[in-house]
Amino acid sequence: MKLGRLNTPTGPLPVLFEQDVTYDLSPITTDIDRGFHERGGIDLARAAMIAGDLRTVASGLGTSMAAPIARPGKVVCVGLNYRDHAEETGAAIPTEPVVFMKDPSTVVGPYDTILIPRRSRKTDWEVELGVVIGRTARYLDSPADALATVAGYAVSHDVSEREFQLERGGQWDKGKSCETFNPLGPYLVTRDEVPDPQQLGLRLSVNGRQRQNGSTADMIFSVEYVIWYLSQFMVLHPGDLINTGTPAGVALGQADDVYLRAGDVVELEIDGLGTSRQTVSAA
Repeated sequence: MKLGRLNTPTGPLPVLFEQDVTYDLSPITTDIDRGFHERGGIDLARAAMIAGDLRTVASGLGTSMAAPIARPGKVVCVGLNYRDHAEETGAAIPTEPVVFMKDPSTVVGPYDTILIPRRSRKTDWEVELGVVIGRTARYLDSPADALATVAGYAVSHDVSEREFQLERGGQWDKGKSCETFNPLGPYLVTRDEVPDPQQLGLRLSVNGRQRQNGSTADMIFSVEYVIWYLSQFMVLHPGDLINTGTPAGVALGQADDVYLRAGDVVELEIDGLGTSRQTVSAA
């Protein structure tokens, strides 16, 4: 199944997409949030659809799509998780996952505008596999236990301001947490529809020119390892989002200044998870 949220005049409407039909999930939930997952919302949604208890709605694809999950409790990110990306930026290959946090309010819709921060000179793109937690993950015994805690997967855009991140002191968070810096979606694709999260192609283009073309097969630390690893340091709650890293091709790794500017258009795609598109504007 694919879950999502449509923008409406009264707020986001939770929906289910199945075989080109869009179903209204409001009879079983007010939103796709932590509470939805804690109640076993995916199973409830599937059962309601099969029973014919959900009415259909116009899909309204395009700019009417909100992020497929409500604001998460936290956004946890893994940096330098593709060898080619670490190499292009001159960073050492990590021996453990590089972990940082991102402000949950950065999560916006898949077709929303990206705002370049004031005084920014180095706003960069990063296509990433987003993992949404569906069951509490706390001190998992092994990576083999990790995928059972996943609700689903989504296209995630981990926008970054490299000067803020790398040249202004402190940790990475301030280069990652500017407003609109995490477009997500269009869908939350449930775990059962992604048999192997390590076999997904990721692509990103800017103004029609492909900049990134990688595969999750090239991750240094797999999705299951990342979830297991994070659970040793923090509790992952239902509805939390994990950004799992980006392949080579970011602006930081280019010889020329190709950072994002107002008017640029960024398009992202991950196999089986859909496509997203954002226009860039000044804050």
